[in-house]
Amino acid sequence: MLIRPATAADVPSIEEIVNAAYTPYVSRIGQPPAPMTVDYHRLVATTSNASVLVEDSSVLGVIITVVEPDHLMIENVAVAPTAQGHGYGRTLLAHAEQQAHALGLSQLRLYTNAAMTENLALYPRIGYVEVARRSEDGFERVYFTKDL
Repeated sequence: MLIRPATAADVPSIEEIVNAAYTPYVSRIGQPPAPMTVDYHRLVATTSNASVLVEDSSVLGVIITVVEPDHLMIENVAVAPTAQGHGYGRTLLAHAEQQAHALGLSQLRLYTNAAMTENLALYPRIGYVEVARRSEDGFERVYFTKDL
């Protein structure tokens, strides 16, 4: 297993993973979740914020991070549904922790949709603390932080 920066060649796999991972939430939220509307071609071409988890030359997961002055923001983490349940999501989140440490940042932040109850249960179990709930851009978002 390898986590590396995403390349243009990875974009079709990234889009496939994101769409497959988030499609089950469309009916709960009433619209496509925000990660399904991102232009991944542009994101990968213009930033170094996307990393992919690769095993046996197959892209199985993606994480999008943004470096802020005082924290690392996790914009998206997604694992192919066929690869879920193997710890790849946690591996990607651990990669973000390593990235934050390397940058001298002491906090991770992320948000999820309030309708994604699986995430609301998972994040506290792995050290994230809920800090806010807000309506933004037509979504009910729940914000979490993790001090490193």
